[in-house]
Amino acid sequence: MAFFGGTAMHLPISSRLLACAALVAPGDRIADIGCDHGYLSIYLLQKGIACSAIAADINEGPLQSARRNGEKYGVAHKMSFHLSDGVCNVPRDFDTLICAGMGADTMISILSNAPWLQNQQYRLILQCQSKTPSLRQYLSQQGWQIVREAILRDGRFLYTIMEVLWQPDAPRLTPQQWYFPPVLLNNPKPELEEYHQRLVNRLRISVTGHAEQADSAEVEALKYLESIVF
Repeated sequence: MAFFGGTAMHLPISSRLLACAALVAPGDRIADIGCDHGYLSIYLLQKGIACSAIAADINEGPLQSARRNGEKYGVAHKMSFHLSDGVCNVPRDFDTLICAGMGADTMISILSNAPWLQNQQYRLILQCQSKTPSLRQYLSQQGWQIVREAILRDGRFLYTIMEVLWQPDAPRLTPQQWYFPPVLLNNPKPELEEYHQRLVNRLRISVTGHAEQADSAEVEALKYLESIVF
């Protein structure tokens, strides 16, 4: 909690970002890519979880907002601010890279343009907003291992947050597992069952809506999902 003019200020951080923060290891140096207002970095520094934070954004406006907020909440001295497309202009002295609130295509582009991240010294925390199977496919095929994937409820939406490590010798996910990897089974049963059922419903609509030209990958994924019993 920070104080301004003698008044306590609470950080307006979303449940989605709090769930990302829960995966950060104590003492980590973090890089928050697409930092927006900087609330995730600020929270991690205020709580003493992260020891330093790189705040990066492709747009000047959000970056300046993050800088102002860092000063407002008294942690700017532990932050650095970088105008950057992905990690192109970001220092490499961090432990954990966080991308939250982006679609799969954007995340894949960021990782594809930074092959130096393919190193066991780095850990990724990824909160994907769309096309999550595509992200899982890319990660697995490139040698990344999803070691944890938490299901998050944010209002009426369900998202997942991935903890990812560079493990090029790890087994690859099958095409069916791009939709529902085994690591998801570690989640609490109510959220797990709802996430699974929503995915089944979505695939059924897609497959039946294109009965004669249905995507074969979706057809096989649906069969796989329907075979899972909790």
